[in-house]
Amino acid sequence: MQQCWIFGYGSLMWRPGFEFESQAHGRIRGFHRSLCVYSLHHRGTEALPGLVLGLDRGGSCVGVAFQIRPSKWEATLAYLREREQVSQVYLEVTQQVELLGGQEKVEAVAFIVDRAHPQYAGKLSHAEILKHVMQGEGKFGHCRDYVMNTLVHLRQMNIHDKTLEAIGAELHLLGG
Repeated sequence: MQQCWIFGYGSLMWRPGFEFESQAHGRIRGFHRSLCVYSLHHRGTEALPGLVLGLDRGGSCVGVAFQIRPSKWEATLAYLREREQVSQVYLEVTQQVELLGGQEKVEAVAFIVDRAHPQYAGKLSHAEILKHVMQGEGKFGHCRDYVMNTLVHLRQMNIHDKTLEAIGAELHLLGG
């Protein structure tokens, strides 16, 4: 039987938008979660870009691996491509994911940031990240809500992300 998996590290964890058979915490190696993508559509505009997460090179990332029923695979990929690839800032790749709580490893589709894309922000200072998170508002709402929803979900999963924790603390102080 074909194994069909999707790896989520940001909003897919708390708003997948597709049917799945099962989900498990999983770790992808060689990439880390980073606020490194200027959002010009979903959480910002060209005039006031927001900042959203990407999987960037280096380290590892714990997120959610979703198992998709084979009969739903093509429809799920089509949905994700429409949602995630508005500007082609991500590369759709297949990566090995270690399912946590067991020894199983699966191949999963993940969307990693394309460092050659103009929306790739790279490593920004804390002040620059905060500025973009505070100013960003787009078709899917405020960037600060995206960051806080992701942070809340990470906390529920007992995942500590020091950058998101620091940004979240500042947003809380600023009333965001």
